[in-house]
This record gives sequence, C-alpha cells and structure tokens, in this order.
Amino acid sequence: MRHLLRYIGHRLYTTWATFWFVTPFVLTYPVQWALSQRPQWHRHLHSLNRNWSRLFIWMWGMPVEIIRKKPLPTEQPCVYVANHSSYIDIPLLFKVLPGWLNIMGKSSLAKVPAWGPIFSRGYIVVDRDNAMSRGRAMVQARRSLEAGRSVVIFPEGSIAKKPGEQLEEFKDGAFQLAIAAGVPLVPITMTLNHHFLPDVGGLRVRYSPLQIILHEPITTNGLTVADALALKKRVYDTIASAFRPDTAGVPGPSFWRKPKPQALAPTLTKETPASPEDSTLALPNS
Repeated sequence: MRHLLRYIGHRLYTTWATFWFVTPFVLTYPVQWALSQRPQWHRHLHSLNRNWSRLFIWMWGMPVEIIRKKPLPTEQPCVYVANHSSYIDIPLLFKVLPGWLNIMGKSSLAKVPAWGPIFSRGYIVVDRDNAMSRGRAMVQARRSLEAGRSVVIFPEGSIAKKPGEQLEEFKDGAFQLAIAAGVPLVPITMTLNHHFLPDVGGLRVRYSPLQIILHEPITTNGLTVADALALKKRVYDTIASAFRPDTAGVPGPSFWRKPKPQALAPTLTKETPASPEDSTLALPNS
C-alpha cells in the first residue's frame, strides 16, 4: 500500500507541475511570439519569461533558498557561470538573477516545439560541436555585454552525469569572454535542482526544496587571455566546493507496488560443491 500511495502522489504532483508549466506558456504564447520578432522587444520577452518562471515555481510549492556571498555587481553587466544539473536550471536562474539576462543554451533547445523558436530569437543558442557556431555565440555574448546585458553560461556544456556530486570539465569560452570584456564573473552553485527535475531520459518530477548560491563576484580587471586557465580552475573549485555529499544522486523511479528483488547468482560455499565447470574456472593461472 505504501508504494501505491507514493506512486499516486508522484503522478499527481507531476501532473500539477506540468499543468502550471504548460498553461501559462500556452496563454501567453501569442505575446511571446510577437515579442520575439524584434530585438528591441526582447527585454520585454525576458520580463515575461521571468514572471512565468516565478509563477510556476511558486505554484509548484517549492521553497527556494537564495544565498548571496556578496552583493551582485549593479554598475555593469557580468558573466554568470553556473553548474548544470537539471531541466529546472534556466527557470531558477531567471527567477533569481536580476536585470535583463542573455543566456547561452545548446542548439537543441531551438528545436523544442513552439517554445524553441522563441528561445532562439531571444537568447543565444550554440552547437558546441561546431567551431563556427561557438565563435558566433561568443560574438553575440560580447555584444550583449557591451549593450549592458549580463550573460549566463553553463561551462559544462550539458547536464552533468553526476549532478550535485561532480562537475564535468569546463569549456574555456566563458572565462575568455569575461576577460576580453573586462566584466566581473559570478560563480553559481545550484545544489538541489537534480532532485526536482533530473535528466533521466524522461519526465521525472519530485517535490524538493531548491537552493542557489551566488558566490562572491570575481573581478577580471588586469587579466589577460593567459589567465583564463587559472580563472577557470578557480571558478570550478568555487562551484564544486558548495556541493553537499548528502544530496548526491537523482531520485529513482516510482512503482505502484514493491519491486521484486532481483535473483542473485548462487555463490559457492563450503556446503555447496562446485560443478566441474566451476572447478575449471577456479583454477589459478599457470
């Protein structure tokens, strides 16, 4: 019975979360589509996306803990560098980070029905396996910073294989960009997102508090491209230092009844004689 009730609870909460994610988008889709058509309207598109994110996260009922190590830069744009652990990462950043943001997302986001074309017009998409696409994305990001619009980058490039536990190797682009533009770089750790909406090849939603840590901004004044490697390591260590061992791993699937234990292969004991084949396999190497 306990497994059945938990299974029903998971299905109901998943339905609730999906409803409050999809419905506001459907209702505002004509406005979002219209705002995405002209660059001068993209600031309003981002405001709409921020309010959409705030609404569905609030309706999901999840408490969000925001930890600010130091005040964020307000006199100039900056490059935000965050770990990538869940599909909820972008909405949480939209909810928490101030100002008009430009976010760099993988090119596959542009292929999402209805929402993808809007995202690709309002933000930056990049094919990380294509050098020309990476170069074009960096140019867009530099122009964004010059226009006073902060940029958010996931330097891992994709959701980590062990989210909340181990970072993937960082790409260089975010650090070269911050140095070239002479803007502060803010490391961000999201410690619990992988518990809510993990990347498991399907839709798996689990109620979980969220936590986002905005680390102390790092100035890039006086740095050169030669300092990018050391800056990357510093940011990597800063983000990873906030991981919590007790939050490692993603939630497993739910079942309406208790799963049957898998049969274990028989082990040989003193009371269990080995077969001739086993005896042959057990011989030491010559």
